[in-house]
Amino acid sequence: MDSQDLAENDSPASPLLPTLRKQSELALVAGVPYTALPDDLYIPPDALEVFLEAFEGPLDLLLYLIKRQNLDILDIRVADITQQYMQYIDLMTELQFELAAEYLVMAAMLAEIKSRMLLPRQAAGETEEDDPRAELIRRLQEYEQFKSAALNLDELPRSNRDFWVANADAPVSTRPKPLPDVALQELLIALGGVLRRTDQNASHQISLEPLSTRARMSHILARIQARGDQYQPFIELFSIEEGRAGVVVTFIAMLELIKESLIELVQTEPFAPIHIRRRMATIASENAEQNL
Repeated sequence: MDSQDLAENDSPASPLLPTLRKQSELALVAGVPYTALPDDLYIPPDALEVFLEAFEGPLDLLLYLIKRQNLDILDIRVADITQQYMQYIDLMTELQFELAAEYLVMAAMLAEIKSRMLLPRQAAGETEEDDPRAELIRRLQEYEQFKSAALNLDELPRSNRDFWVANADAPVSTRPKPLPDVALQELLIALGGVLRRTDQNASHQISLEPLSTRARMSHILARIQARGDQYQPFIELFSIEEGRAGVVVTFIAMLELIKESLIELVQTEPFAPIHIRRRMATIASENAEQNL
C-alpha cells in the first residue's frame, strides 16, 4: 500500500482508519487509549512465574523417558536416563519453573546409582552385591501398575462427567377426580359376600317378632343420620346374628331408601368397598332450612 492509497484510506469515508487506530492502541485506561509504553514503566524480571505440571512426579518423568527410548524397564541404562533427567531439570530451572523437592531427590538418587554402577565389581569368590537399580526398578514397576489402573478407572463412565441424571417433579393435578358409579353387579357381589358370612353363622333360633321392612328403613336411616356427612360402610348395616332373613330385609329396606332418594351409594374407585351416606340434595335442603 503506497502513500496515495494510505491517504485515500485516511479519508473520513474510509473503513480502514478505525482498524489501523485500534491495532496501534496498546491499552485503554479510563477511556483513554495508550499507543506507546510509558518511559517510567518498570517490569521486574520475575513478574511472571509459571508452574509446569507436565508430569505428576519424578517417577512419571522417568517412566516417560524410558518409554520414549523403547527401553526395557528391567534393563535401564542409568547413564543415559540420568543425563536426560538432568537436562529436563536444567530446562525447568532456566525457564524459572517451580521445582518440587521430589525431582531433586530423584536426581540425587540417580547420581548415587550411577556412581555405584561405576565402582569395580567384586571378585567371583565373594558374595555378589545387589543391583543398585533394583529398588528404582521396583518403584517404577509399582508406579506403572498404579498409573495403568488409574487410567482404566478414568475411562469408566462417571456421573456428572460422561452422563447426567435427570430429575423432574411430577405435575400436580388440580382436576377433581369424579367418583365412579356403583354398578348393580358390584352391589350384588357385596351382597353375596354378606350372605356367605351369614351362612357361616346360621342358627335355628326363632324370633317372636317378625321383621318389618319399614322399621328396618327407619333403623338404617337413623344410623346414617347419626354419622352426619361421614360414610357408612355397606356391610356394617347388616347383622349376622339375624340370619339370612334379616340380611334380605335389610337389603330390601336399603333399596327402598335409595328409591325414595334418601340415601346414595358411593364407591371411591372401581372394585373398592361400597359405602352409604345421606343424599347430598337432602343434606343441602336441610342446611338451607336451618339457615332460614
